[in-house]
Parts: sequence; structure tokens; C-alpha cells
Amino acid sequence: MNRLLVLLLAAFDAALVVAVGLAVVLAPVTLLWIFALGGEADWVALWPAGATIWQVGHFVPVTLSFPAEFLVATGLPEEAGQFTFSLAPLALALFTAVFAARSGARAAGAGAWPTGVLSGTATVAALSALVAVTSATPVAAVDLAAAILGPTLVFGVPALLGALVRGWSQGDGGLLDTLSERIPDDIQDGVDAGARGLAVSLSGVIGLGALLLGILFFARGGEIVALTQSSHADLIGVVVLSLGALLYVPTLIVWFAAFVAGPGFAVGAGTAVSPAGTSVGVLPGIPVLGVVPESTSSALLLLALLVVGAGAFAGWMVRGMLHAGDPADEPLRPRLVALVTMVLGSAAGAAALAWAAQGALGPGRLGEMGTAPGAFAAAVGVEIAIGAAVMMFSPRSDSPRPTSTRAEGSSADEGDPSFADAARSPHPELRAGERAKRSRLASVGHWFAFRDTAALSRTSDVSAAAQPRTETADAGAEDRRDSTADEQATDVLGDLREGPTADGPDGPHR
Repeated sequence: MNRLLVLLLAAFDAALVVAVGLAVVLAPVTLLWIFALGGEADWVALWPAGATIWQVGHFVPVTLSFPAEFLVATGLPEEAGQFTFSLAPLALALFTAVFAARSGARAAGAGAWPTGVLSGTATVAALSALVAVTSATPVAAVDLAAAILGPTLVFGVPALLGALVRGWSQGDGGLLDTLSERIPDDIQDGVDAGARGLAVSLSGVIGLGALLLGILFFARGGEIVALTQSSHADLIGVVVLSLGALLYVPTLIVWFAAFVAGPGFAVGAGTAVSPAGTSVGVLPGIPVLGVVPESTSSALLLLALLVVGAGAFAGWMVRGMLHAGDPADEPLRPRLVALVTMVLGSAAGAAALAWAAQGALGPGRLGEMGTAPGAFAAAVGVEIAIGAAVMMFSPRSDSPRPTSTRAEGSSADEGDPSFADAARSPHPELRAGERAKRSRLASVGHWFAFRDTAALSRTSDVSAAAQPRTETADAGAEDRRDSTADEQATDVLGDLREGPTADGPDGPHR
């Protein structure tokens, strides 16, 4: 595809992402203006409010300043007159990141991913600067550099990762293909499998956090309702609180993922919520914080085994992708590369999530919210490494067992050179054919022995009922019958020992 066309399409994708993100924020703010304020306030004032929320959702710290009259009217302490708000509602950043990754992947599919990524990132930077300049207000002040850098990184990093993943897996006809040619195949296989294991293990950790959060929503639903009622909010206020809680659900998922892994999180300076112990003190009356448990049991430390299980499942999947043949011929280096990729990637992903889910929610002790990136990364890395290493390096139970072929034949066949050669043959179809031949020979021998016995019985009955003959004649007839039966058995056995005919690959059996 033409590079100019890729550049224009990537810029359009970036502009669309920014526009949709702002619309998602402005829509409920507009409804609040209509129903709560009756449309009497200046609509232009809604733009700074909506833009500030969008900026906070892209990791831009906002300094809020309130006049003294407002503090007196609302009964807020003096320290609440000015504070920094930086706890990001990750739903907005997640929306931008997902669409940025898709845009980068499309640019890589078109064979011009550097152009697409740079074009989209530059467009987001320009639009972020425009939003920051037009929404400036003394009540909610932001640093211009942070207002540009935050949304730009939220778009640019996922777009680059999406482009690299697509180009590495399907080829880009340029830099990534050249790099791929210089790396040994087994290392490439290890990196590819480890990247997939990284996605599975990190998704498992996040899924465990979401599961725990869902359980707490049901278990502590009464506390959430009580906090909502204590706020004395009308219908519009309840809707606004609910929408705000939805924006912060991904943030809470990261917090409780850290709880499952072990380090836990903080809901203020000097607080801790973890399986080892919980001390929260007095929480602000925000309804969604009602899911935070007031106490925990040390038995919840066993939740870390679930993270180990996620690593074990990822390791089992990676080992299956790396080698599906003979277990005795399973190389070690690809598994080591895959394990290192998975563990380091999981730790780095956990650190990035913890950094994104921490910040300040208000003045004073509310300035420290979230989980420590270093502790979360270390816990996830170690637990994933344990589970994955057990599955990737333990002996496999599906190794072939040696079997004996001589026990299936008769003792009379042990001295036959043809059967001995077949038993030592490396071709399983030849061994199976010789075993079937021995079975047919034994069956034919039993059949002829039964036929001879039946023939002798019938002869005795006929001789007793017929006219008397001389003993010499009876003995001669009996000798002729025995001789004929022996000749027929010898002919059939000889034909079967000669093996298949030349009528086909296996030939029809006589």
C-alpha cells in the first residue's frame, strides 16, 4: 500500500480515537448539565470539565484549587483547598490503547508500520496539545508537557507493540524480516511461544483479579448501597456515581490482582489491604470503595497458588507449541528462551499495570492509592516462573515403552530366521505383518488337526455301519486319508510362509 495512504489512514484512526474518547466523557457531563442544572449554566464550561476528565484518564495529573468561599460553604477542611488528583480511570486509557494497537497492526499489514505508527502518534500529540490549550482553567490546572505526553504515550506504545507483533508474526518485508533472518530458528520459536505464554499468564492474573472483585461486589453489595444512600444523592447523582465507578473498574481489577498475587494495595497513606493483613482506617464515602474488605485472613495467602496455576497452564501450553514429536528429542534451549520471555514479560506487564493503577485521590492521606509496582512485579514474576518451570522442564509421561514381539509367537517360530529378522526390523508394519502371519499359521494348524479328528470319527461310524471289510483294506484306506490330509496341510503352510504376493503393496493373502 502507498505510504501516503497509510499515513493518512493512521492519522484518521488517531483522530477518531481522541474524538470518541472525548465524546464518551462529554455525553454524561452534558446530561448532567441538562437535568441537574436545567440548562441555566454556560455550556462552554462543560468543555473544560470533560477535557480534564479525559486527561486524567490518560495519566495527566490535575491540580484542583478551590476558593475559600467554596470550602466554607461545603464544610471542607482548609487542606482541601488545593491538592493533586492523579488516580486514572483506566477504562479511558484502555479504550485508547486497544484501538491504537489495532491501528499499528493494520499499518504493519500494509507494509509501512513505521509510517503508520509515527503518523498516528503525532496526530494524538497535536490533538492533546489542542485540548490542553483550549480547556485551561484555574480550577483544574494541568502541566502542558504532561498533558501532551500522557495521551501520546498511551496511543504510541500500544500502536508500536501492535505493529511489531503483526510484523514479526507475518513479516513486514523490511527491518523485522532482516532481524528474523539473523536469529536462529530455535530461539525464534522460543520467543514466539514465550510471548503467547506471556499473554496467557498475564491474562490469567488479571482474570483472577476480576473474579475476586466480582465476588466482593456481591458479598459487600450492602455496604456499597449504604454508602450511596449516605451521600444523599438524587437520581442524577446516583447515575453520575455509577458511571464514575464503571470508569474505575479496570483500576480496581488491578488492585485485586495484586491482592491475589500477595502484595496487596493501599487506600491511603499508612494503610494496607493484603492477604497477610488489612488496615484501612477511615475511608472516604465513595460508594465503589465499599468493596474493600475491612479485615482478611492469612489463609487467603493460598490465593497465590492460583497465580502459580496460571503460570503452569501457560507453561504446559508453551511446551506443547514448542515440541509435539518424540519426547526423547526435546531441545532445551527453546524452552529456556520461552521461560525467560514469559517471566520477564509477565513481571514487566505487572509493573506497568501497577504504575497505571496508582495515584492520588485527594488531599492528605488520600495521596497514596494503589499497589507498589516493584512488589507486584516481583510476586507475579516468581509465581509465574515456578508454575511454568514445573510444566516446561518436568519429565513427560507420554514417553514410549519398549514392547516384546517374541512373546506373541509360538515357541516353534523362535528358531525361524525370517521371524527373528522381522522382530529386529525397525519398521513396525513389517513386525505387525509377521505377527499376523504367525497367528494365521497357528489357526490353520489347529483347523487341520480338528478336520483330521472329525474325518477319523466319521470314518469309524461309516465303517461300523457298512459291510465288513478285510483289515488290510481298512488299513490301506486309512493310510491314504492320512497321507492326503498331511499333503494339504503342508501345501497351505508353505504358501503362508512365503508371505504376500506381488499383486499390491501388501498383496492378497492365500
